[in-house]
Amino acid sequence: MPPLSLPLNLKWTPLNLKATATYPATNKVPDLPLPEKIRNSRILVLGGTGRVGGSTAVALSNFCPDLQLLVAGRNREKAEALTAKLGGNSSFARVDIDDVNSLETALKSVDLVVHAAGPFQQAERCSVLEAAINTKTAYVDVCDDTNYSWRAKSLMNRALAANVPAITTGGIYPGVSNVMAAELVRAANESNDKPERLRFYYYTAGTGGAGPTILATSFLLLGEEVVAYNKGEKITMKPYSGMLNVDFGKGIGKRDVYLLNLPEVRSAHEILGVPTVSARFGTAPFFWNWGMEAMTNLLPPEFLRDRNRVRSLVQLFDPFVRALDVLAGERVSMRVDLECASGRNTIGIFSHRRLSVSVGIATAAFALAVLEGSTQPGVWFPEEPEGLPVEAREVLLKRASQGTFNFVMNRSPWMVETDPKEFGLGIYL
Repeated sequence: MPPLSLPLNLKWTPLNLKATATYPATNKVPDLPLPEKIRNSRILVLGGTGRVGGSTAVALSNFCPDLQLLVAGRNREKAEALTAKLGGNSSFARVDIDDVNSLETALKSVDLVVHAAGPFQQAERCSVLEAAINTKTAYVDVCDDTNYSWRAKSLMNRALAANVPAITTGGIYPGVSNVMAAELVRAANESNDKPERLRFYYYTAGTGGAGPTILATSFLLLGEEVVAYNKGEKITMKPYSGMLNVDFGKGIGKRDVYLLNLPEVRSAHEILGVPTVSARFGTAPFFWNWGMEAMTNLLPPEFLRDRNRVRSLVQLFDPFVRALDVLAGERVSMRVDLECASGRNTIGIFSHRRLSVSVGIATAAFALAVLEGSTQPGVWFPEEPEGLPVEAREVLLKRASQGTFNFVMNRSPWMVETDPKEFGLGIYL
């Protein structure tokens, strides 16, 4: 696993989200002190031999070397290689997430479980969350599926009764992107400006080095109708349609992005109260976008919703994808746009050179927030204040943005785009 890129010059101070927040990429762990009570906490990372889970374990170890990490995954050899790199406070844990007894036995010995054993699409139960509630263990997942996230949300009363704090969709996107949206909406509300349209845009070079699970997730999403909201009305559209050319700012530039069915659309609409919400995603090289469009047009949706068939597709494409990833790199960028009733438009941008590193840092930031006691009992989306109050959001964004080469919040588009539109007399929109 490559070393994390973390900045040196950050201090424990509130993040001024009304100004530009840009952090350099260095190789130092940030000076963000953790409460003494969590320094020896035990964390179980499910899916720890995958790119997301493994990156999360590395990030947690870098944030706090005293944390005791249990890495669970299908490949014992890979897990033991990772724990050897992490040092003496980590070990391999044999856990079968499809076996209730195995799950609950493992959870009884830890303070928090991070569920990164995807893909979450087409899963029939939230078995890990249920086990966490039964054993009174704090919980974070990196779910990227709308149905799964709301199934998790349906366990709210059980989590409340068990006094268990849980965050669903707590990775990078969804996850950090939800928190960015919540902060843009909060700033607008504080200015007495009514939020009207929220748009999530994502770009990843290749698969972002994130492995077969992310590739499987992408294929499975092509089998789902896109849900979006227009002036309060729920609408459905064809996946990988509605292409837009979006400017992600320095280091990324303009990229084509396409509609996908992502869980932050519904949660942002219902929780933040924004009437118009959509999400788009694009990748590189450019012909991957053409390939995704072709799959959507040529393969029946029921084929793309079949996990076994998609697994076979992944095995077929994976060697080719891995080879292209070497050339494409794994830069990742998120742009969140908010338009208000006054016509004011503000955005947030988050760009990192390595998705496989950044996703772990983001997920670790959520795990630390839960351990610190920021999250109330219950099952929460990242944008809910019960899951992350305002002060905790600021700390989470500061932690999650470690190593980014461009992280800005609450700015006008012309201030950060590579090619802003000038309307004359020095006026940009």
